[in-house]
Amino acid sequence: MYRLNIKKLGFAFGLTGTLIYLGCIIVMKTAGQEGTTIFFNSLLHGLDTTSIIKMDVPLIEVLMGIVQTFILWWLIGACIGAFYNAQIKIKK
Repeated sequence: MYRLNIKKLGFAFGLTGTLIYLGCIIVMKTAGQEGTTIFFNSLLHGLDTTSIIKMDVPLIEVLMGIVQTFILWWLIGACIGAFYNAQIKIKK
């Protein structure tokens, strides 16, 4: 059975999460308040996001969000890789 490289899988997850975060930024910048609300309401199965969407996010919060998103998704990917590898039976 093939063993996953935990660090590489974590990195792939981290980059994917970061791309999703950047996609969110693009939606917010291009769609405006109303379009962003409509987009996320439909994405979240009708959950009303009107009161929680903040459009004037300071740059430092955006940068911290990107870093935190990468770290969180790196950890998720690394855990999945480790759990997957732990289940593989090694043939002797």
